[in-house]
Amino acid sequence: MRTVLVVEDSQTERNQVTTYLQEAGMAVVSVGSGEEALSWLKSQTPDIILLDVILPGQSGFEVCREIKQDGSTSKDIPVVMCSTKTTNVDKTWGTMLGANAYLDKPVDKVELITTLQRLTA
Repeated sequence: MRTVLVVEDSQTERNQVTTYLQEAGMAVVSVGSGEEALSWLKSQTPDIILLDVILPGQSGFEVCREIKQDGSTSKDIPVVMCSTKTTNVDKTWGTMLGANAYLDKPVDKVELITTLQRLTA
């Protein structure tokens, strides 16, 4: 069973994504901030990370950079960034920071599952 770390500040969106992922047979750990995600990653290793761009405190871009930095134990974990109001600049910036994919919100269930399965195959 694949484990997905969902980093999303909206409880409503976390609940919806969690339902989608659990229906697809994935285990889900969800946190509401980048700081919580980075703290959790110090002792746990998910198969993939679904990371919102707009978070309280650190942005998803900053969190992605920390996850993917050289020497990080989490640098090889695939990261899928997602956001509303996505621009091509955002997608390029996310990719430059190490994101493996970028999804628009609201997240489409089929696109989400397909993307996560492809990146964890």
